[in-house]
Amino acid sequence: MKLNCDMGESYGSWQMGDDKAVMPWVDMANIACGFHASDPDIMSDTVACAVEHQVTVGAHPGYDDKPGFGRRSIPHSPAAISHLVAYQTGALDAVCQLHGTSVSYVKPHGALYHDMMAKPDVLNAILAAIAAMNRLRPSPLSLMVLAKADNSETETAAQAFGVPLLFEAFADRAYDEAGNLVSRSQPGAVHHDAARIKQQAMELASGTVTTHSGSVLALHADTLCVHGDNPESIATIADIRKAIAL
Repeated sequence: MKLNCDMGESYGSWQMGDDKAVMPWVDMANIACGFHASDPDIMSDTVACAVEHQVTVGAHPGYDDKPGFGRRSIPHSPAAISHLVAYQTGALDAVCQLHGTSVSYVKPHGALYHDMMAKPDVLNAILAAIAAMNRLRPSPLSLMVLAKADNSETETAAQAFGVPLLFEAFADRAYDEAGNLVSRSQPGAVHHDAARIKQQAMELASGTVTTHSGSVLALHADTLCVHGDNPESIATIADIRKAIAL
């Protein structure tokens, strides 16, 4: 199972995460594209670091919301959603060309990601943008979405647009019996214990997850999302990398 991590989310002199320490341990870098965080210099530095470590680059577009770090849902028409995804992905892809690489997939950020998984019109707008961009690309962009116990609705929508999907899971989030993430507003929604996170990563790599009520659920995922905001979390990523490689 591949590890993906949100990166390039600093802005000017404001620093978010330690990308250089995380990059050697991951396979896929979801790089912010300037709307919820980042700027051209940070985008370029992050892409260069990904190229150095042979990490696949993905676009991480979000709502135009730096004060809220893209975590606030902002109403848009479907056309406007398509435009903001294409605009940000295209900007990152241009920066990638400076470093001899290209964007391989799209993973929406924050509220846009949650809206995509909850609202069919947002999902369809994102798929429409990716499908249009794929018409002139030598290899198609994929869309990264949340792995659930039942992915049929998302798969049907993606097939209609001809867009490949990547399913992701989370080692540090609690799951309910339907395979959904437990809301952050609920107690125990986020795991903080390194041993618990590592255990869940190993479960997910084998195709299962233990829900917050203790039941075991089958869950297929192509990639595992990890976070490297501090030295402790970076050490956990390294442990996960080693554990799932066994």
